[in-house]
Amino acid sequence: MKFLLFCEGETEKKALPMFLKRWLDAHLSKPVGIKPVMFVGWKNLYVEAEKKANLRLRESDVIAVISLLDLYGPTFYPEHITTAADRYAWGKQHMEERVGHAKFHQFFAVHEVEAWLLSEPQLFPNEVRNGFPGRVTSPETVNFDEPPARLLGRLYREKKHRTYKHATHGQELFRRLQPETVRSKCPRFAEMLDEMLRLAQEAGL
Repeated sequence: MKFLLFCEGETEKKALPMFLKRWLDAHLSKPVGIKPVMFVGWKNLYVEAEKKANLRLRESDVIAVISLLDLYGPTFYPEHITTAADRYAWGKQHMEERVGHAKFHQFFAVHEVEAWLLSEPQLFPNEVRNGFPGRVTSPETVNFDEPPARLLGRLYREKKHRTYKHATHGQELFRRLQPETVRSKCPRFAEMLDEMLRLAQEAGL
């Protein structure tokens, strides 16, 4: 049995399936599969999610589609919805209603998946880590003004004089990142993990 992970980029496709699986398998009686389905950016996922979800959910071994978008980036939110909490709630309901399938579950990384990496500052070089603002103690509060990937990009340029490469660095860092640490510091990430665990257990794993 497996989840389909709808994701918007290369980092998520390469790094997240095994990262999520490490935590889930430790809490299940049987291993669960996580198969990534990569889209080319959030717009492509937004447009194609309904068609692909309804097609792929015909497969008998699929527990559910877990769709993951960064909260920062999409422009489909109504203008009056501006806070992270409101955008999360509106976006989740909007996407799930748009797809219209009981086994489609929308989640958002607040504000980007790179926020999860900030849960373990010790993963980063000292020069970069020393430049982190105080708010990284609660990674999901790294906000729309300087979201996590932009923060890392700036610090790598200023402190290491090189580029932070999302796919290359992200994949390496996620291999070392502990899911339980992220879960303890990122409530929205914890919600997603807990829902996946519940669904997998209901499927008999």
